[in-house]
Amino acid sequence: SLVGKTIYEKLVKGYTEKQWGQRATKLPSFIIKRLPVRFTYDNNYFNDIYQGIPIGGYTRIIEKMLDGIEVRLNTDFFENRGELENIAEKIVFTGMIDKFYDYKFGELEYRSLRFENEILEEKNHQGNAVVNYTEYEIPYTRIIEHKHFEYDVESPKTIITREYPDTWTREKEPYYPINNERNNELYKKYEEYAKNDENVIFGGRLGQYKYYDMDKVILEALKCVKEEL
Repeated sequence: SLVGKTIYEKLVKGYTEKQWGQRATKLPSFIIKRLPVRFTYDNNYFNDIYQGIPIGGYTRIIEKMLDGIEVRLNTDFFENRGELENIAEKIVFTGMIDKFYDYKFGELEYRSLRFENEILEEKNHQGNAVVNYTEYEIPYTRIIEHKHFEYDVESPKTIITREYPDTWTREKEPYYPINNERNNELYKKYEEYAKNDENVIFGGRLGQYKYYDMDKVILEALKCVKEEL
């Protein structure tokens, strides 16, 4: 209804079915609203006035934010829960809310990803940071060429990553909440239960069970800080 059958079948249908592992007829229509539709020659992905990523990437921002703060890598919260829950008055938890409560009301569903990295003996592979592959028959959804996220990266080689949608299991990394009716109703139970837990702030895609883009995650974090402080 937004773009007509031809564009829908060429650009939307196959990609969406790969991404979510279901036929489009089984998916809620609102998930496509993340993509802006225009009838102009404006080729920006978003409608925002300012668009981009930080100079040097997100790593630089995170390094500055964490300067002087103890950081533990490769530490499983659940394996060290007793200690970690007692070193501060409040916890900001950005993992799976259902796992945090030991799947008390049941298991929420997620989609996972699998990444395939390759170093190529060429200066430039695809000319863009991200190229989407919308055909259902091609198993990956996109190829990332990392050097194009920065300007003027001079290197005789280039690194690409193929991104494959994957079925999620508890042994895999969850990336996307599956916001269908069943899961949203289940999440509401966890959300209501969490309101009685004054020591925890849930955030991010997994903690709030929402398909956030990076700018929306940052906005929600700033709102949270304003409310808390």
